[in-house]
Amino acid sequence: MILTYSIGELVPYINWLYFYHAWGVSRQTEAGQQQLRQEAEERLQRYDRCYHVHALFELFPAHSEGDDIVVEPGEERIPLLRQQQEGSEHLCLADFIAPHQSTPSPNTHRPSPITHHPSPNTQISLFATSVDIGMETDFDADPFEKMMAQLVADRLAEAAAEVMHRDVRTRYWGYAPDEQLTISDLHAERFQGIRPAVGYPSLPDVSLNFVIDRLLGGMSQIGIRLTESGAMKPHASVSGLMISHPQAHYFCIGKIGEDQLRDYARRRGLPVETMRRFLSANL
Repeated sequence: MILTYSIGELVPYINWLYFYHAWGVSRQTEAGQQQLRQEAEERLQRYDRCYHVHALFELFPAHSEGDDIVVEPGEERIPLLRQQQEGSEHLCLADFIAPHQSTPSPNTHRPSPITHHPSPNTQISLFATSVDIGMETDFDADPFEKMMAQLVADRLAEAAAEVMHRDVRTRYWGYAPDEQLTISDLHAERFQGIRPAVGYPSLPDVSLNFVIDRLLGGMSQIGIRLTESGAMKPHASVSGLMISHPQAHYFCIGKIGEDQLRDYARRRGLPVETMRRFLSANL
């Protein structure tokens, strides 16, 4: 499903803390932050007449097999990584999806008991959000305006993901139909489920965008182009998974061993050295 948002309807959902951090003013005085926000909001009013923000998502029946999420129909696999360091919870995002059968993980990495939670989690949603490409190309002549447009665009893509996720929980998937949360609650993630994004700590392999792209029928539907490494253009784009498990929470994969690298490369169907390049920060 494709959703299109006006900039005006997304502005209330912008998390300005990340905007300040991107500008390097997170430690400045409140007056300095408010001045920067005022400048951004003035531009947002102008952008609202010219640009839109887009979201694409699909809901699929799914189950887990070891450290893979298997998307039905078609049995397309989303291979995932598991925490491997001592002292971690040894979590994998596949733990939050019900297994097809109650069998132990075929992989050598310590499995998590979370998959045995009695709540059925037999669905998953995949998503992508992005801005009109003009927000990243129309201001090349002025470095300050280009930077402002880029950082505002980043926040709009995240805000679109926030609004879309709320509507998926309450309407389209509907597993939390009675949810009544404020915007502050949304920013504090006081809802059931998680929205791990590609490239973030629990989903560090950016090349998984190729898998998500196939399952969504092409992110190009909302103007996203993938580079050779799986990075998204426009830069102000977000992609990932939506998981409903009541115990689901964010975590960091951290460092993995050579054994898991080789196992992951096998499950991805890619050469080990290719995966080594994609996962260099986790090795």
